[in-house]
Amino acid sequence: MNDELKALFDAARTIAAKAYAPYSGFSVGAAIRTSGGHIYTGCNVENAAYPVGTCAEAGAIAAMIAAGDATLQDIAIISPNANPCMPCGACRQRISEFSTGTTRIHMLDHTGASISYSITDLLPHAFGPGALP
Repeated sequence: MNDELKALFDAARTIAAKAYAPYSGFSVGAAIRTSGGHIYTGCNVENAAYPVGTCAEAGAIAAMIAAGDATLQDIAIISPNANPCMPCGACRQRISEFSTGTTRIHMLDHTGASISYSITDLLPHAFGPGALP
C-alpha cells in the first residue's frame, strides 16, 4: 500500500471513532482524497428519526465542497463490520457526481482489509446534472 492510501485509510479509521451511532452501534468513517491531494473526512450521524441520519460519505463530500474542492480521486469507507463496507445507493450517486470515471472507492472492514472498485463499477449507469432538464 502506498503512503497516500495509508493516509486515507488512517483518516477514515480516525473519523469513524467519532461517529454518532447510538441506535445501530454501526460507526462508519469516510475519507476523501481529491485530485489536489487534500483529504476530507466525515462520519455517520444517526438521529432518533432514523431516516434523517447522515452517511459518512455525505459528510466527507460536504466537507470537501465547503472547502472549495470538487473532484474526488479516492474515497475510503470503513465500518466495524467483518466485511468491507459498501456505500449505499444514495452515496454512490453522491460520489458519482463529484468524481471522474477513474475515482476509486476503497471499502475496508474492521481489520483494515479492503476491496476497491471504480465508481463506474459500483454505479454503471449513473446520471448527473447533465441528464436533468
